[in-house]
Amino acid sequence: MDGLEQSSFFRRRVVEPVLQLLRIGATPHQLAWSIAIGAVIGINPLLGSTTLLALAVASVFRLNLVASQLGNHVMYPLELLLFPVFLRLGIAVFHSHKLPLERGALLHAVKFHPWDTTRLLWSWEWHALVVWLVFAVVAAPLLQRVLRRVLERMLVRLHREPVIEK
Repeated sequence: MDGLEQSSFFRRRVVEPVLQLLRIGATPHQLAWSIAIGAVIGINPLLGSTTLLALAVASVFRLNLVASQLGNHVMYPLELLLFPVFLRLGIAVFHSHKLPLERGALLHAVKFHPWDTTRLLWSWEWHALVVWLVFAVVAAPLLQRVLRRVLERMLVRLHREPVIEK
């Protein structure tokens, strides 16, 4: 994809759904928390858990389910990139033994055999989850503040748009 196609894809798949949620009455505050929680959950190192976890957390805190899933799914590429980072940080924080797999083999195993890899790596996985949880507690409120400001600006622009009957 070139830059124009990526921009168009992002607008169609991310910006437009958020604008629709604003149009039907979702508040910037609620949407910001929903997207932030979905995004932070979307990078957790327990691969294969993000969709259900984001749904559960959004339901418990009465967040917007669509926005939380949007935030979650947008983060998928970053989840794969951060998986080894969280594992390494967990190893460093908890002084665990190093991983038995090299990076290329680990990424291959995660991509094609996520459940088997998770079972194999469970002792390192929970250390990574603790590191991620600390990160999430800090990152979610910060991301929410940034997103709320962006969404408030989007809402102002949305109110300036002419009304077009379909």
